[in-house]
Amino acid sequence: MRDLAYLQLLAREFPNREKAGAEIINLQAICALPKGTEYFFSDLHGEYENFAYLLRSSSGIIRAKIEETYGNLLSEEEQLSIANLIYYPKDVLGKLRREGLLTQEWKKLTINRLTAICHVVASKYTRSKVRKKMPPDYAYVIDELLHQDSADDNKKSYYREIIQAIADAAFAEDFIAALCELIRNLTIDELHIIGDIFDRGPRSDLVMEELMNFHDVDVQWGNHDVNWMGAAAGNTACIANVLRIGISYNSFDALEDGYGINLRPLSMYAAEVYGDDPCTCFLPHLLDQNVYDAVNPELAAKMCKAITVIQLKLEGQLIKRHPEYGLEKRLLLDKIDYKRGVLCLEGQEYPLLDAHFPTIDPAHPYELTQKEQELISTLQLSFTHSQLLQRHIRFLYAHGSLYRICNGNLLYHGCIPMTEDGAFAQMHTPDGVFAGKKLMDYLNEKIRDAYSMDDEEAPQARQAAVDLMWYLWCGPNSPLFGKDKIATFEHIFLADEALKAEKHNPYSRLVEDEETVNRILEEFGLSTERAHIINGHVPVKVRKGESPVKAGGKLFIIDGGISKAYQKQTGIAGYTLIFNSRHLALAMHKPFVPGEENTPQIRIVEQMRERIMVRDTDTGMELLSQIEDLKELIEAYSRGAIRENH
Repeated sequence: MRDLAYLQLLAREFPNREKAGAEIINLQAICALPKGTEYFFSDLHGEYENFAYLLRSSSGIIRAKIEETYGNLLSEEEQLSIANLIYYPKDVLGKLRREGLLTQEWKKLTINRLTAICHVVASKYTRSKVRKKMPPDYAYVIDELLHQDSADDNKKSYYREIIQAIADAAFAEDFIAALCELIRNLTIDELHIIGDIFDRGPRSDLVMEELMNFHDVDVQWGNHDVNWMGAAAGNTACIANVLRIGISYNSFDALEDGYGINLRPLSMYAAEVYGDDPCTCFLPHLLDQNVYDAVNPELAAKMCKAITVIQLKLEGQLIKRHPEYGLEKRLLLDKIDYKRGVLCLEGQEYPLLDAHFPTIDPAHPYELTQKEQELISTLQLSFTHSQLLQRHIRFLYAHGSLYRICNGNLLYHGCIPMTEDGAFAQMHTPDGVFAGKKLMDYLNEKIRDAYSMDDEEAPQARQAAVDLMWYLWCGPNSPLFGKDKIATFEHIFLADEALKAEKHNPYSRLVEDEETVNRILEEFGLSTERAHIINGHVPVKVRKGESPVKAGGKLFIIDGGISKAYQKQTGIAGYTLIFNSRHLALAMHKPFVPGEENTPQIRIVEQMRERIMVRDTDTGMELLSQIEDLKELIEAYSRGAIRENH
């Protein structure tokens, strides 16, 4: 028998055999239901409007459910109208109200249609689970409507009166919006974000808000996420990186309006130091227009150059402070002939596209000037004291990890670092040498230390963890980065394309082979028969014939270019991997255009041998364990080891 003290605690909730037996029946019934639908997104990169649409439309599945419900009964136009209402109820209802189209008949018809769709998407859940997802104010009424019996003549007038009363009520629009929200929540059971929420797109902050409002979400951190996490922990090199990327992609709304980062000191400093410098190499990518914080591109270029020079200095200091990183070759500021404006590298000379460095002392190129030090200290305070940023980062820590094993699948953002011969690459750290799963576990712990470790109790250990956040952003053995270098300097200052090349870790080539994927799955204790690896990080160039499906269907790379910055390379606007009880499917998205039909192309990539039920999932294992506990409790009652209460 299990620990008696544990069973006594359980007895508080189930005080007698009848209640324990009833719960066993309930749990066994839940185990016999089909598993919920999991959605996998990767590399959102601040594309709020696009992601919000994908989330609200369940990547096209809601559109499919509308068609399943109504088939040929409704026209294509009518089905699209219902879909848009479900995605954006407040916007659509507001528009109809302004146009005087919110009639009683429209409300009644719409409530009936939404109820029918809701009934279809709720069919594989228990009434209890559906009820928990309902807005509390309307739960009773929605539950009644969802379980109406159209064949029961005795209740037909009852249901008609309910709908008429709602249509007449002042809260009719709120009720319709609540039904729409319930449909969306029932369509996606679990949401997995395979890294890189931040950077490049206009509103990473709003993407985070969308995720925090979702009912069940987990995040596998990407290198861009860890860069922001490091910045929030006070790593000045990460702060400079975050600002350089944000300014370069014109993301001032996210930085200033979203997170309240005060960029005025940087703009004033940049205007003073680079006033006559055109800073042509630093002009921002204008993929999106700022709504709240429009900045002149010429000033943005000066700001970008100012923070880039500071970043290169701070990174140099980090590299020198941590020889174990093995990044001495990335020390480039001391390889510049500042008088002639050339980079002297391994016996070759390369002309610089921009050789104006008024703040660099050639004798001490990695030292910050007094003004640079004051500026970065001010910016550091802005990051560490941003309430919204800190709230978002706490969410990432609470709901995130370096990797996750979920329902037999292995989720991580970038790679498992490997050598050319297919072995797991070793990373040398002050705590020992780690590779494979042990490396992922070690780094997962250090990432948490960077934010949670007490600075006063262990200042050196915390500083080492905070410094490591920068390495994880761009280090060769970082499983989040997976390249031999990050060529920021080369891309900005050099014309030679060969020097800009970033060589991928052998992982990216080796995982084309099923044997390699099997080795990784075995390393994490997973079955090679049914498990999959799901990761992102590297955009899949569909335009060039690349496929997101690797190793005979055992690995999926689902970065298809949600970010506008990659859509010219990929030819599409991202993937969603959808895992329901019957199959795995890939939704391939078109570039998002507000107000237009954006339903993706969905194709099934793997049919399950048998329908997957709740009992076959991680949740099912927990429920089966609870059932065994309850059986032991009943046995304890029967033997008199625990006294029953009735």
